[in-house]
Amino acid sequence: MTRVTRIICICAKAILSLAFLSSFFTAAPLVAQAPMHADHHPPAKLVQDVRDATKQFIDVNHALSAGYAPAFGCVTGPDHGAMGIHYVNLTLVGDGLLDVTQPEALIYEPVGSKLRLVGVEYIVDAATWLKNNNNNPPALDNQDFQFVAAPNRFNLADFFELHVWAWRDNPQGAFVDWNNHVTCEEQ
Repeated sequence: MTRVTRIICICAKAILSLAFLSSFFTAAPLVAQAPMHADHHPPAKLVQDVRDATKQFIDVNHALSAGYAPAFGCVTGPDHGAMGIHYVNLTLVGDGLLDVTQPEALIYEPVGSKLRLVGVEYIVDAATWLKNNNNNPPALDNQDFQFVAAPNRFNLADFFELHVWAWRDNPQGAFVDWNNHVTCEEQ
């Protein structure tokens, strides 16, 4: 390599380095203005809809008076995270319908002697849903439900479910089953 070629290579590397650094510092103010949310985006429409529909259940006593009752104890993950305590409305679970304003289960995290609403779970019997919906699996606001086959830890027939972490951020996403920010340790 000639001396001129070597100088050109060194200059080109220096220019590229400066361009990279300047783009980083130019973008830094834009990142700082982004909303503070785990994925740096505003919450999904479904998350906001769930918040609007369930704000009256922040107080667990309102959930009890609306027909929800605790089930399964505090559910923890097999290797990380938890779900919390499910307050289930069996009438809604058995109706074969899905309505964003009426989740089948409300999920609470034990915090000392209190319960904090952290999310909801939509649950529908698979056989009933598939029979009434041309064998199409359920979705709410373009969020697909997960299929849970029997036998399962809840001793239920096959069902579809969708968690929505509307009241507690989940680093894995708003619609993932297990939430690393939820714990059962204070139960």
